[in-house]
Amino acid sequence: MSDVVVAGVGMIPFAKPGASAPYHEMGTEAVKLALADAGLGYERIEQAYVGYVYGDSTCGQRALYPVGMTGIPIVNVNNNCSTGSTALFMARQMIASGALDCVLAVGFEQMKPGALGSVYADRPSAFEEFDAAADQLIDAPGIPLALRYFGGAGLSHMKKYGTPLDAFAKVRAKASRHAKNNPLALFRKEVTADDVMNDQVIWPGVMTRLMACPPTCGGAAAVLVSERFADKHGIGKEVRIAAQAMTTDTPSTFKAGDMMQLVGYDMAKEAASRVYERAGIGPGDLDVVELHDCFAHNELITYEALGLCSEGEAGKFINDGDNTYGGRIVTNPSGGLLSKGHPLGATGLAQCYELTRQLRGTAGSTQVEGAKVALQHNLGLGGACVVTLYKRH
Repeated sequence: MSDVVVAGVGMIPFAKPGASAPYHEMGTEAVKLALADAGLGYERIEQAYVGYVYGDSTCGQRALYPVGMTGIPIVNVNNNCSTGSTALFMARQMIASGALDCVLAVGFEQMKPGALGSVYADRPSAFEEFDAAADQLIDAPGIPLALRYFGGAGLSHMKKYGTPLDAFAKVRAKASRHAKNNPLALFRKEVTADDVMNDQVIWPGVMTRLMACPPTCGGAAAVLVSERFADKHGIGKEVRIAAQAMTTDTPSTFKAGDMMQLVGYDMAKEAASRVYERAGIGPGDLDVVELHDCFAHNELITYEALGLCSEGEAGKFINDGDNTYGGRIVTNPSGGLLSKGHPLGATGLAQCYELTRQLRGTAGSTQVEGAKVALQHNLGLGGACVVTLYKRH
C-alpha cells in the first residue's frame, strides 16, 4: 500500500452544549472548509465516511446533502470516542487499496451537558463486561462510569509507580497553555497546576474537575486522495498518511486485572507498535503528537503506551517538560480534548486537522517549529484504538 495524501482539512470552532449550531450544519460547514482547503468540488468525492455517536441513522446524509447530492456511497460510522479516526481509517483504506482516488471523512457531534450515559436502557449495554471488571477493581460508588474508568487507570499508575496526583494537574495546566493559542479551542483560559489541584474534587485523591474534558459540540473533516489524483488535479502532496493501525480489545483487557488495560493501554501499545514498524521509525523520530486526553490520567498513561517514554517514567517526562514546546515531543499543541473539547465524532478528525497544519507549517501560534513527523492517537472504550502516522514530504 502506498502513502495517502491529505488533500484538505476543515474544522469549526468547538462550543459548549446548547451553544452550537445543529449537528448537520456543523458537519456541512466542516466539509465545505475541507473541500475549499483541497481546492476541490464535492462532485470529485467518490465515497464518504461520516462519524457521530449521538444521533439517529443516516445523519451523515443529512449533513452531506446540503453540500451535494451526487449519489455516492455514504457510510455512517459509530465507534464511541474513536469514531472520527475510524472514519479516517476507512477512508484511507479505500485510497491505499487502489479502489478509490478521492474520499471524504467527516465527524460531528451535538452533545448534551453532563456525564456520558447510555441512551438505550431497554437492552444490554456494550459496557457490561467493562462495568463488571471495574466493579471488581475499583471501590468508587457514586462516581460516574467514565470518571471511574479513567480515574481508576490513573490510580493504577499511581500505585504502581508512585506517581503523584499533581502529575495529572501538570498535564491539564500544559493543555491550557497550548489551548490559549488555539482560536478553535473551547477553553482558552490558562490555568496553573495549583489551580487544577484546588479545583472541585470529584474523586478524593484521584481527580479534580479540571482533570476531565468537557462535553463539546463541533465538526471536522478531511479529504484524502491518491498520489495520482493529486498529480492530475494539482493538489499539494506535502502531508501524507504514512502508516495507520486500528486495534480492538484482546483478552488482556479483562484478564490483566488492571484498570490501565481496561481503558485500552494494550490496544494503544499494539496499534503504535504496528505503525512504527510499518513506517520504519520509532517514537524518538516524532516531532508532534495529538493523543486522546479525555482525562489527564489517560494522557499520562498514553505517553508510555505510545513509547514516548519508558513505562513508569511518565512523571519524569512531564516534570522535565518533554511533553511541550522546547521538549522532546510536543503533545497536544491544540490543547487536546481537555482544553479544545471533545465532540466524540469530530475528535479524531480535529486531531487530523491540527497535525496536517503542523506538518504544512501553517499552524500559526500553535506551530511546532520544523515539524516533519506527527502521530495521532484516538481511543474509544468498548473498544477501539486508531493510531495514525503523518509525514511531511
